[in-house]
Amino acid sequence: MTDSWPAPTAEGPVDARVTVPGSKSVANRALLLAALSDGTSSVAGLPAGSRDLDLMLTALRVLGAEVAGSPETSVTVTPGTATGAVSVECGLAGTVMRFVPPMAALTSADVHFDGDPRARERPMAALLTALRSLGIRIAANATRLPFTVHGIGHVSGGVVDVDASTTSQVVSALLLSGARFDRGVTVRHRGAPIPSLPHIAMTLRMLNQHGVATDAHASDRTSADWSVQAGPIRALDRTVEPDLSNAAPFAALALITQGRIEVPDWPSDSLQPDRQLREVFTDMGARFDSGPDGMSITGTGAISGVDADLRDLGELVPTIAAVAALADSPSRLSGIGHIAGHETDRLRAIAGQLNALGGDVHADSDGLTIRPARLHGGLWSTYSDHRMATCGAILGARVPGVLIEDVATTAKTFPGFSTAWAHAVTGAGN
Repeated sequence: MTDSWPAPTAEGPVDARVTVPGSKSVANRALLLAALSDGTSSVAGLPAGSRDLDLMLTALRVLGAEVAGSPETSVTVTPGTATGAVSVECGLAGTVMRFVPPMAALTSADVHFDGDPRARERPMAALLTALRSLGIRIAANATRLPFTVHGIGHVSGGVVDVDASTTSQVVSALLLSGARFDRGVTVRHRGAPIPSLPHIAMTLRMLNQHGVATDAHASDRTSADWSVQAGPIRALDRTVEPDLSNAAPFAALALITQGRIEVPDWPSDSLQPDRQLREVFTDMGARFDSGPDGMSITGTGAISGVDADLRDLGELVPTIAAVAALADSPSRLSGIGHIAGHETDRLRAIAGQLNALGGDVHADSDGLTIRPARLHGGLWSTYSDHRMATCGAILGARVPGVLIEDVATTAKTFPGFSTAWAHAVTGAGN
């Protein structure tokens, strides 16, 4: 059994400067685009040592790209292509299991995909159906991992309909490789409201930076279209911005302790949905002040509950839920049914773990209702989910005796999290 980690409890307002790793979402898009480009690219600012990054770098090598250098400084990526039979290990990384298969279809290889046991439960049917409709050969009975993409060196492309209501990564996956398809690609979402639109906007913006022409009509979440024109993907040197999803727990720490956290290099024009993040935390009682060195976050006093549609902030729900559990008024977090398909069923996991610590939380198909309650210590299960681990750490900063099961799972995107967190909470090392 994995040893539990005693989450440190703050004795007063925190005051710390915290450097967070580069954004996994930006990094894995940047690396895949580099591997599809027309030359050699360098990518710096990577979340070195994170499992998701390592899985993506390995996947690109498997598909024939030459990857040199060190993630601690920068890597260079030179495109290449695989032949024969190869295998891609996805772990629990959604960006690998969804972004890489369309690229695999451009090789002349049989590319087998598999991952962790929980990865075999994550939604893949929409992507696999879309790939088949584009003429890519994948066994008809495959709806989840494992599966094999039989590449023939090109994809004809064209118009494809998808239901991306369970994950917007389906759309990004097709768009990222779409410029290399013979006719480009137009992705049409038809279904329940699509979540995480800012991450599709991130994909389009990064494609534009690589010289790819795109178009989007996404004002209607149930009927939205995105297009990528066929053409070269220009090689581009890039520095990845800090991961604001990993900065968010530290912002929460400032809020719940009436303290202050400074995050250096917080981007002034972020590819990530930082405006929405700041709006939610401001409503809950935080103040954000940007400066030449980054962003400082200060807790202003009371912690307020919120009624918030978090459809575009699914990755931040565990962090926001932890703050809501410490608030002085109820919260309703809605539009987040899709997070049941994340690394774990986050709706049930959050509700179950908070209630085990004395919380008053109800999960339904659309979200969470969280009412004020007196919390106590106890074991906090993570289900191998990095966001569940950081959620428990936030609670432990205010509630003595919270023991985090398998805090090492945070290495998925933030190697060294427990040390950085302890420094921020207790002042040790500051």
